[in-house]
Amino acid sequence: MAKAVASQATGAEAYIGRFAPSPSGPLHFGSLIAALGSFLRARANQGKWLVRIEDIDPPREVIGASDLILKTLDAYGLQWDDAVLYQSDRLGAYQAQLDALVQQDKAYFCQCTRKQIQAMGGTYDGRCSARMPKHTEGAIRIHNTLAIDHFNDELLGPIQVEPDFAAEDFIIKRRDGLYAYQLAVVMDDAFQGITEVVRGADLLTSSARQATLFELFGETAPKWLHLPLACAQPGMKLSKQNHAPAIDIEAPQASINAALAFLGQAPCDIDQVEIMLAQAISQFDLKRIPCQQEILLPQGA
Repeated sequence: MAKAVASQATGAEAYIGRFAPSPSGPLHFGSLIAALGSFLRARANQGKWLVRIEDIDPPREVIGASDLILKTLDAYGLQWDDAVLYQSDRLGAYQAQLDALVQQDKAYFCQCTRKQIQAMGGTYDGRCSARMPKHTEGAIRIHNTLAIDHFNDELLGPIQVEPDFAAEDFIIKRRDGLYAYQLAVVMDDAFQGITEVVRGADLLTSSARQATLFELFGETAPKWLHLPLACAQPGMKLSKQNHAPAIDIEAPQASINAALAFLGQAPCDIDQVEIMLAQAISQFDLKRIPCQQEILLPQGA
């Protein structure tokens, strides 16, 4: 579990932020918090706000979800800059990076099962890296010689992750042939020049692994800013997996104000989306966002 101490962020030149949903269903209130929070942060810094569709896990994807997500963002006045990036268009780049890492002995194939890893105590012990001859198929793991176990969060302050988690040779291509989130997100953030990642606190510890990959690839890591999660009960965030309802695409004003309130921002009393967002941008104050990893929603919200 990550540990955090409060701090505040300052603006940055040439700010580029992003919102990167997976097309596994419509946007819900938790998604809106991440989208609105990242949008306001970018616009308050006079920066770009990009949208990326993370569509590299076909078994979890819902037909038509990508188009619905973009339609919903448009209805909510969350207008993005530049073309939408689809991860499915980047598979060649991911594979080229993997091939280079394996060739340079910075990554290796692993055939260990989840059952075997549980027998190791739940943390993979790197045994396939020393195997001779080496496997030539299976999942691909990095040789994690960097083991970055801390970073600074622009809202939550210094973050420390468990050393065993930080040091694990984690997977960058799955055994089923799908590219792992950690690899794709780092390569795409570097490709798009993202200067700050604003997202939910469920990905807090992932940032340590992503910082490891940024350094391994010789890229500059972005700043990190993790927003509180909207939870129905402690430890249970709103998600598509637990059937969180879709936000209203026809009348977005109430949801926008609810998301602003969740983020500690002043509500808008004008019933026009464009004016609401302009007011929210002008009033945006990072220090007003609750400095915590989750917030329980009222029953029935």
